[in-house]
Amino acid sequence: MSRRLGTELGRALAALLTLMGLGLATQAAWIPAKAAVAQVLLEHAFARTLAEGRPARPWPWADTEPVARLAVAGRSFVVLRGGSGQPLAFGPGHLDGTPEAGAPGTAVIAAHRDTQFGVLGRLGSGDPVTVTGRDGRTLRFRVTGTRVARWDASGIDPQAPGRHLDLVTCWPLEALQAGPLRLIVETELASEAWRS
Repeated sequence: MSRRLGTELGRALAALLTLMGLGLATQAAWIPAKAAVAQVLLEHAFARTLAEGRPARPWPWADTEPVARLAVAGRSFVVLRGGSGQPLAFGPGHLDGTPEAGAPGTAVIAAHRDTQFGVLGRLGSGDPVTVTGRDGRTLRFRVTGTRVARWDASGIDPQAPGRHLDLVTCWPLEALQAGPLRLIVETELASEAWRS
C-alpha cells in the first residue's frame, strides 16, 4: 500500500512540476507574443494614418497612436507616441520631449531589448536606419556610433545641432533583469526626405 501511495505522490508531483513549467514558459512567451501581435494591429493603424492623414488608434482603448515606421537591421517596426510602459509594451516609443525624426535636434526612439530592439546589437557604423513619418515622408539615417550609458546620464541632448536619431534599449542585450545601463545607437540624417 505504501509503495502505491509513493508512486501516486510521485506522479502527482511530476504533473504539478510539469504544469508549473508550462505556466512559466507561457509567462515568458507572453511579452514577445503580445509585441508581435500588436505590431500587426499597429501596421494597420499606421496604414490608416497615412491614408487618412490623421492619427488612427490601433485598438479602441489604446492611449497612444502610431507616429512612424522604423526599419533597422532588416526589421520593420511601427513606432508609438510616448516612452512609458504602455506604448513600450507593444512596440518602440518616440520619447516625449524629443523632436520628430528628421527635425532639428535629436529624436529618441526606445524599445525593449527582448521584443524589438534586440536587433540593435547587430548595428555598426555606417549601417542604415530608415524612418517613415505620419506624413508619408521617408528619411534615411546612418549609424555614427554606439555607446553604453546609465539611463540617468545618457548625454542625449534633444536640442543638439544637426538632425539626429538615437535608438535606445536596455544593456546588456542578453540580460534577464532590468538594470541601469542603456545601449544607445546614434545616427544622423543621411539623405533628404521623399514621399513613400
